[in-house]
Amino acid sequence: MTVDQLPLQRYVAHLMGMPVSLALRGRHTDDLAAREAWERCVAELTEVDRVFSTYREDSVISRLSRAEIGLVDCPPEVREVLALGELARAESGGAFDVRRPGPDGVPTLDPSGVVKGWAVQRASAHLRTLADTDLCLSAGGDMVCHVSDDSHPAWRVGIEDPHHPQQLLATVEVRRGAVATSGTAHRGEHITDARTGGTPGAVASVTVLADDLTWADIDATAAYAMGADALAWLRGRSGRRGIVVWRDGGSDLFDTAS
Repeated sequence: MTVDQLPLQRYVAHLMGMPVSLALRGRHTDDLAAREAWERCVAELTEVDRVFSTYREDSVISRLSRAEIGLVDCPPEVREVLALGELARAESGGAFDVRRPGPDGVPTLDPSGVVKGWAVQRASAHLRTLADTDLCLSAGGDMVCHVSDDSHPAWRVGIEDPHHPQQLLATVEVRRGAVATSGTAHRGEHITDARTGGTPGAVASVTVLADDLTWADIDATAAYAMGADALAWLRGRSGRRGIVVWRDGGSDLFDTAS
């Protein structure tokens, strides 16, 4: 079956400070079941923003960071995210960390490097309930893809060239899995190596394909933070594939998924 033979509908909302878009393809695209699943997805991401936004003074994570509440007072999702952050810190040798020094030197909590991928992966479960329907849920360019039937074509995902953001460096086919990219093309120098506090200089972008977006996003960010060591670290991560683009214009593929 070709893409043109499958009904397709797109949905877009601004959530968690970024555009979140959904493409549904197959049986349920623009019916009540599809709209209700999208509404549940939006509601979940809205709640995640209420709990985890570091831009909101009243968010749970901001209050926890200021020690106004304790971990015991937080929803269980906060403990889950912080545990993921601690695992990522250990596995990255400290390059990735959800705790960082604030302007006054006092450590602050910023689990943003975990939250986006984790939240979108969770939200995609509401869409997986749609029978015989393919989905591609994207948040700020990172996405979860699922093809419901092997006879359906894969989703084609373009990987942007960080040196020429209007051009594609490559296109990959994804049937069931996730794609995440970390880089500076759109948000500037926002990723630091938590071990040094410095901005990595060797890498322009890192794209990781994995089974789920939680770890695709974490690994892309952690690898970027490692700078010149990004490729070597990614080649030691099981079940990943993708590309590292260097500041000098070169690029390297990696594949540990097979």
